[in-house]
Amino acid sequence: MGDTTSSQLWTGRFSEATDKFVEKFTASEHFDRRLYRHDIQGSMAHARMLHKIGVLSSAELEAILGGLEAILADIERGDFAWLPELEDVHMNIEKRLTDRIGEAGKKLHTARSRNDQVATDVRLYVRDAIDAITAELIRFQRGLVDLAEQHADVIMPGFTHMQVAQPVTFGHHMLAWYEMLVRDQERLADCRKRVNVMPLGSAALAGTSFPVDREFTARELGFDRPSRNSLDAVSDRDFAIEFVAACAMIMMHLSRMAEELILWASPILGFIELPDRYCTGSSIMPQKKNPDVAELVRGKTARVQGHLTALLTLMKGQPLAYNRDNQEDKEPLFDTIDTVRDSLHAFADMVPNLQVNAARMYQAARQGFATATDLADYLVRKGVPFRDAHEIVGKAVRYGVEQSKDLSEMSLEELRQFSPAITEDVFAVLTLEGSVAARDHLGGTAPAQVRAQVTAARERLAQFP
Repeated sequence: MGDTTSSQLWTGRFSEATDKFVEKFTASEHFDRRLYRHDIQGSMAHARMLHKIGVLSSAELEAILGGLEAILADIERGDFAWLPELEDVHMNIEKRLTDRIGEAGKKLHTARSRNDQVATDVRLYVRDAIDAITAELIRFQRGLVDLAEQHADVIMPGFTHMQVAQPVTFGHHMLAWYEMLVRDQERLADCRKRVNVMPLGSAALAGTSFPVDREFTARELGFDRPSRNSLDAVSDRDFAIEFVAACAMIMMHLSRMAEELILWASPILGFIELPDRYCTGSSIMPQKKNPDVAELVRGKTARVQGHLTALLTLMKGQPLAYNRDNQEDKEPLFDTIDTVRDSLHAFADMVPNLQVNAARMYQAARQGFATATDLADYLVRKGVPFRDAHEIVGKAVRYGVEQSKDLSEMSLEELRQFSPAITEDVFAVLTLEGSVAARDHLGGTAPAQVRAQVTAARERLAQFP
């Protein structure tokens, strides 16, 4: 057998120490140490509850709280020596507390297990992560709303199948991105309700024989309520999977935005100019301005989607209750939080500061017969059945392709060869300005509607700090 050590706090049952390799293989303190603040927060609330039910004296409570505060300060100063042989963040803090204050520290773990302790820590951590990510979402939403207002009248091509479809306004496009983020924010808010349930007091799996006051502890920690079933509470990671699923949706939305930003910033389109500080150059081609931030966000989306798959797979075969498999939930969860928060931060800074090339957008919108549907609608209003109008406009478009003429560039005589219903007033609907202005209804691309939606969005965002 390999080298052994006996530093663990649970060695009473064992006749030999843990193998060094096993000690290293099972340790998690190198990644779960980031839970230190939430672990201490949970321990302080637990200590207050133990004092309330008479397990701890006032002097012991004071010693525990003071010791935990000192440990928190040590960690944040970088003066805390993390010991892998103590396995995890919980045992590292508990051992240091006992070393610091003596016997009172050994009483802290009364009526709890690492099973309900870690489940509580992770919920507290995810709750804070949701709040931080939501703040970045709101900041990005505000930037998009500002951008939409600034460019409510700027006309650009709208695409389906990456083919020019109909003209839209750039402001309308920015508000489409805004709506994506609103749904993301709503998903996180709904997820937070299920995160904010307290497992502490479930102990290892069956509850505890001590008369714990779980409602008191839940209030201390800001949870909405204690969990209702101890078996489920210690083994449930639905909340983490749901959170990562919501994050995967956020990253999917950011990736779609990134794809458009990359295309628009290409000199071939030239719709936008990204800020230099969010781009990089080439080591060999001096003319290059690469949209690296957008590309990396698009690439990092794969990480978060992979983490979602990993967590679903991690949980799919686990029987009740807690299993050590669940140690593997933290690294994908933590990386998801870091990736989503940083990606949103980058976009909230970068996108509102892009420069719009309105002339290039307008020129592009004139290509591809973007007002063809407007001509069809015009014919319908003249009494032509829509299917017949569709065929008439299709023939006009084919003629335009042959003659290299947009519909708006054709003479009245040219247009009337396709239908006698076409008269001089047709040119009002064949302009790009007429096309977007005609869509003046809720959800439409008309500049007036963009401004109305900007006002509504600002009213909604005003409720958030």
